[in-house]
Amino acid sequence: MTRLRPLAAAASMLVAAALTLSACGTTDVEEPANAATAASSEACAADTTTTAAGPVSLTDGVGRTVELEKPAERIAVLEWQQIEDALTLCVTPVAVSDAEGYGTYVSAETIPEGVADVGTRGEPDLDTLYAADPDLIIVEAFSADDELIAQLEERGVPVLATLGADGADPIGNMKNVFSMIAEATGRTDRAEQVLTDFDNHLAEAKEKVKSAGLATTDFLFFDGWIEGGNVTIRPYGQGALFTALGEELGLTSAWTDEIDARYGSGGVDPAYGLGQTDIEGLTAVGDANLFYANDEEAGSYVSELEKNPIWAALPAVKEGRAFAFPAGVWGAGGPLSNQQAIDAYVDAMLTE
Repeated sequence: MTRLRPLAAAASMLVAAALTLSACGTTDVEEPANAATAASSEACAADTTTTAAGPVSLTDGVGRTVELEKPAERIAVLEWQQIEDALTLCVTPVAVSDAEGYGTYVSAETIPEGVADVGTRGEPDLDTLYAADPDLIIVEAFSADDELIAQLEERGVPVLATLGADGADPIGNMKNVFSMIAEATGRTDRAEQVLTDFDNHLAEAKEKVKSAGLATTDFLFFDGWIEGGNVTIRPYGQGALFTALGEELGLTSAWTDEIDARYGSGGVDPAYGLGQTDIEGLTAVGDANLFYANDEEAGSYVSELEKNPIWAALPAVKEGRAFAFPAGVWGAGGPLSNQQAIDAYVDAMLTE
């Protein structure tokens, strides 16, 4: 996967999770997505935080200086986490990329009606984008010389580039992206409130896991797809956001570099922490608890997974420790998506 938009370019085959598993040893996790969306909408309706005024000067995720005469009000957002982040900050974008895909795979925030859809994230329709009259365009990038940044800057509208991923600190990067958008839109008070709530939510969840008395704390989260008629498994290794969340909850990642060298594709992606293997590769994690995204559409990799004898023989599957995440928990989202993931982990482990 390149982008490497490993979670984005594969959106049609990337999984987001469902509750309809019937394979032996598989456990469904209670659906939290709609409740989280409703809670967020209510939070913005009752929001009393202030919006800053005055000039904005900040260094973006790829080291560029972005200067605004005042906080941005009409933002166009070309990536899914950043769309979610803006909505959590109670800022409705005037334009977004791939609203349909976002609505399919991200449930933490709902894009309101009337927001312009400018097409794909990598190649937005520039005419539609600029017709929305944005005063700031927010993108993801890994370097200041990203071609999309140069293309967008030709029209004279400021561009804020957030760092696409950071395998060394995925949770920290998620927070930094959120805070950067808050600074650009004058919503730092709201951001501080949201991030405090996130930290408290994580701390409380960790205590719940600690008291759960798990048989093993080893774990693996994965998703997958069907390619050439075969199931491809994407393990989340070191540097993956959902792996980092599990570790913060007191779990131990079972997908090590040694396992990846033997069963994987030669190393997880250093930015996103994602590897690639097949169903047999899952045997390498032994007794580890399994968590996975599940695409309930026709042709889902999970339906093929359930038919496979190797899957059925895995200790976690036989013992009821293989858990499907609920639908719409986005693996590269902002604070609210990550709170959904935390809840999915905890709900699964408390039912063990």
